[in-house]
Amino acid sequence: MDIQAIIVTFNSGHIIDKCLAALQAQGVSAIVVDNASSDNTLEVAASFGAKTIENGENLGFGVANNIGASAASAEYLLFLNPDIEIDESIKNLAAAVKNYPDFGMIAPKIVEDDGRVFLQPRSLLSPANLNVKSMPLPNGDACYPFLSGACFLMRKAVFEKLGGFDKNIFLFYEDDDLCRRLWDAKLPLIHCDGWQAKHGRGKSSKPNPDNIYKVRYHMAYSRAYVARKYGIKTKPLADVVKFALKYTLSILSFNQATMARYNGSLMGTLDGMKH
Repeated sequence: MDIQAIIVTFNSGHIIDKCLAALQAQGVSAIVVDNASSDNTLEVAASFGAKTIENGENLGFGVANNIGASAASAEYLLFLNPDIEIDESIKNLAAAVKNYPDFGMIAPKIVEDDGRVFLQPRSLLSPANLNVKSMPLPNGDACYPFLSGACFLMRKAVFEKLGGFDKNIFLFYEDDDLCRRLWDAKLPLIHCDGWQAKHGRGKSSKPNPDNIYKVRYHMAYSRAYVARKYGIKTKPLADVVKFALKYTLSILSFNQATMARYNGSLMGTLDGMKH
């Protein structure tokens, strides 16, 4: 297959070597788009022969992936997080591409460190009748309304026709939004059961307590933004009241982490309602 991997990094030097080594072992070249890391991410990426693109600032997950896709020349683009490891089962991906020529997105069986298989059962952007509390594991390949953004394959031409990731989403819901647009375009999203990827969930960047506010802000902002984008009825004003109350109570506790969490959720919801 004519395929290139796109990997967005942010202080991922501690984990990117395993990801790139696994790709290298399977003969897949990589483009690493770095969002202004302060560690050795770029040096590690270069040591594996990956093409590197250095952003002067953190542009967010979706925008950085769009930059990587624009720099790619392959017919097929493999988007994956730095904490994903692809094994030899990627050979089954070629068969899936041949079996499902009209596919919009193909994703592997994602296996977490604890052996659990990750499937996304719910999404704010999913039709109500398809939102479930738990998703049974498929017995073979299966179509789903949403697939994880941790690892997936798309044709470059399809990705570009859809406009790539929404540039207004910095973090969270960008993969749901892309899946929703594929769904609306009637392009199948396929879980390829024979293609497996190991996922070290939450290990793409080193933990940083100072990021609590930013994470909560972007989570709340993106939720409010996509709800407005697709005309989904939510209760943002109720969320504002809830987060404002919790933030006020957290001030009385003098707990900096709790204050950052609810302040981020409050401000993100307010800004998401505006845009």
